[in-house]
Amino acid sequence: MFYYIAQFLISFISTMLFSIIFNAPKKLLVAVGFVGAMGWIIYKFTIDLNYGAVPAAFLGSFILGVMSHVMSRRYKRPVIIFIVPGIIPLVPGGAAYEATRLLVSNEYTKAVNQFLEVTLTSGAIAFGILCAEIFYYIYTRMKHHYAKLKGKSYKRGYHMNNRI
Repeated sequence: MFYYIAQFLISFISTMLFSIIFNAPKKLLVAVGFVGAMGWIIYKFTIDLNYGAVPAAFLGSFILGVMSHVMSRRYKRPVIIFIVPGIIPLVPGGAAYEATRLLVSNEYTKAVNQFLEVTLTSGAIAFGILCAEIFYYIYTRMKHHYAKLKGKSYKRGYHMNNRI
């Protein structure tokens, strides 16, 4: 349990510091940090369940994307303010460095495998954010559609009662 709390705090602080670098509004630093930390915790928990780096990156970035949309709607700010700093902990920079080191060390088989994992992880992050965008778009469209139907049925019933 302490391990996940430490992971949450470290990713929270790192996301907040990156949001300062990206000039996020100061009143949103805690929200941005929370979004990034939740994406990282989901990633770390999925890794610890032995699902692999690629599915973990997808799930972490999907949660990050959905939470970014929710926070964007709540604080009435662009989604990009939450996504860009929040994705920093998920980026496989260490794995990319290791792949480059293996390539320079003439360990080509290991380097190719590592580059493939980096590429797949990066693609999973992008696909997770894309799926979150689509999910949130469908959710808002359905929400507006049902609100519109509810409003129309109320008006019809109201008019029908006035006629009788």
